[in-house]
Amino acid sequence: MEIIAQNGTIFIGLAVVFGLFMTWGIGANDVANAMGTSVGSKAITVRQAILIAAIFEFAGAVLAGGRVTETVRKGIIDPTPIMAEPQLLVYGMLAALLSAATWLAIASLKGWPVSTTHSIVGALVGFAAVGIGGDAVHWGKIGVIVASWVISPVVGGGLAFLVMTSIRILILDTDQPFRRARALGPFYLFLVGFLIALVTLFKGLSHLHIELSVAGSVGAAVIVGLIFGVLGRILIGRVKVDPQADRDFHFASVEKVFAPMMIFTACSMAFAHGSNDVANGIGPLAAVLSIVSSGGEVAQKAGTPMWVLFIGGVGIVLGLATLGYRVMRTIGTKITELRPTRGFSAELAAAATVVIASRTGLPVSTTHVAVGAVIGVGLARGVGAIDMRVVGGIVLSWLVTLPVGAGLAAAFFFVLRGIFG
Repeated sequence: MEIIAQNGTIFIGLAVVFGLFMTWGIGANDVANAMGTSVGSKAITVRQAILIAAIFEFAGAVLAGGRVTETVRKGIIDPTPIMAEPQLLVYGMLAALLSAATWLAIASLKGWPVSTTHSIVGALVGFAAVGIGGDAVHWGKIGVIVASWVISPVVGGGLAFLVMTSIRILILDTDQPFRRARALGPFYLFLVGFLIALVTLFKGLSHLHIELSVAGSVGAAVIVGLIFGVLGRILIGRVKVDPQADRDFHFASVEKVFAPMMIFTACSMAFAHGSNDVANGIGPLAAVLSIVSSGGEVAQKAGTPMWVLFIGGVGIVLGLATLGYRVMRTIGTKITELRPTRGFSAELAAAATVVIASRTGLPVSTTHVAVGAVIGVGLARGVGAIDMRVVGGIVLSWLVTLPVGAGLAAAFFFVLRGIFG
């Protein structure tokens, strides 16, 4: 308690700096892989992706992310044994932030799309193992995360394969693909709006005093889907056949129909990401604030001030703007060649996978889902359309995320304890 009283301001300052570093890493890596399909298919530019992220990541975090953040992410560790020494948890949260942020920076420089959730979880495990004891780690939860390495890309890839196949059968393989694309485009956009609204409502908006039943949530999602469909029809109606482009590539005009549709998916993915994963950066920060402000009391959940959400939003946008292009390039161009129809299929499948996971408890990573979805649309063209060397490098980066995060966090914990202890 005395250490916290003496160094509280320093701890908060470090938490803010490390939290900003962490959310910068989330922007450079996680947001980048969510935007990679839209940028890679040339539906939007990098500058437009940054603008979309700035608006919709903020909206997702504030409207659907909630104002209460788990201080010990997803119940991975049990801090009970160190309740009498809360400064150890402060060191651990700071070490976890710095560890996960460092790994995300390294992965982003390499262009590897890794899971920010797994990065922070690995860091918490590393701190707990050396700072509390191995028994403080809920190893069953770690097993679930390991299972997600397989489940996430398989489900995301399978759904993307089905969506891309439906586009090929219903649109591309018909006598009048452009007319079919204009007719069916609003229906596909209805699915995007419906799925994103459904996952947002299923997560709950209790902090906005909105409580809906399952039937009410479905009804509201249908309304959002219809709005997406109507707006989509207006935009699609402005797309005209380009005979010159069609001579060079038979489906050029069809791809132009799907390009404005991907603006909707990009906005939706940014909103969904903001509501889900900003907590990875601000959760440990909220924990430090809670412990310091309470004089040493350890809580499993803590209120998140608006300025903390603002830090998270600023960090994310800066990360995407400065280094995000590397991961966007991997997702959008290196795994397989993307066009708007393929990018749209991948993002629709990713949204559907998140909805399924939120209702069934499937352990999925949004990053792994996104990569799996891109692989799925590639498989719709055949295995030869996928660069397996790139996929192998990505999978390897997934496998080392937990142990690297744990090792770095353990080292940083000892350094912080040595400085302040």
